[in-house]
Amino acid sequence: MESGTLTAAELAQRVAAQVRRVVVGLEREVELSLAALLAGGHVLLEGPPGVAKTLLVRTLATALGGRFGRIQFTPDLMPADVTGTSIYHPGEGVFRFQSGPVFANVLLCDEINRAPAKTQSALLEAMQEGSITSDGYRHTLPQPFTVFATQNPIEHEGTYPLPEAQLDRFLFKIVIGYPAPAVEAQLLADAHARDELSTPSELGVTAVASPEDVQRLRAAVRTVTVREDLPAYVVRLLAATRKEGALVLGGSPRAGVMLLRAAKAHAAIGGRDFVLPDDIKAMFVPALRHRVMLDPAEEIEGTTTDDALQRILDAVEVPR
Repeated sequence: MESGTLTAAELAQRVAAQVRRVVVGLEREVELSLAALLAGGHVLLEGPPGVAKTLLVRTLATALGGRFGRIQFTPDLMPADVTGTSIYHPGEGVFRFQSGPVFANVLLCDEINRAPAKTQSALLEAMQEGSITSDGYRHTLPQPFTVFATQNPIEHEGTYPLPEAQLDRFLFKIVIGYPAPAVEAQLLADAHARDELSTPSELGVTAVASPEDVQRLRAAVRTVTVREDLPAYVVRLLAATRKEGALVLGGSPRAGVMLLRAAKAHAAIGGRDFVLPDDIKAMFVPALRHRVMLDPAEEIEGTTTDDALQRILDAVEVPR
């Protein structure tokens, strides 16, 4: 896939090379993040503290160029702290809008489930509409606009679970666990001599693309061809989630739309202008894991949402 002189595959290679300067491992997570970015989607990162969720997003933002914004979500965070507010200028006798951190190309929302529903709804408008409303006026966000939100799956005290409507606005839920021993050893070898306050830029990460490049590539991704029999394959996968005994809530039609969009981005990153069944399979679990609901009884037995989705992926016939 080409856009100007930069292809999606080249963008993925360049960004991955920059991320490797700072982050050890997480190759799959980087690929999914780039697929979401090129598909015009948002990403929910879930994992315990200390597994480089925030560092990954900061490094991606640096490599992609453009404006980076960060919000630390807390129970007392107000919508205006996210979107901005109108400030009175007495010398001019007028109110002028002062934009908040949401006006960014890449927005990191740390511990998003710590903010109350009112603040989460303000972010939902930004994610859904690409704009925010303040004092009755609509303000358009810069494009591209991508939200990377993090949450800790362990802590529940003082948190506000994300409503289904907001979860549905995330293209992917990426789960980051603890690294393998060899990867963790390499991480320690690389990190112990660094200044812990160093930014990705100070560690050698440079911008290898611009917001304009991302916008052109997003337009190119929309032109990726989807074979006639692949929508029916997606429908069979969705139908299977609705019949799966371990799930009490299956995937919606919107989930199918998002899955195909992600598959097109995955194909473009792979250097193709057409989608293969393997693209759909590669995107299925991260695109569906937050859109289905596991039966509590199955959870007690040790079954995970990913287990149920993988069974479906293995059972549904793949087009030739």
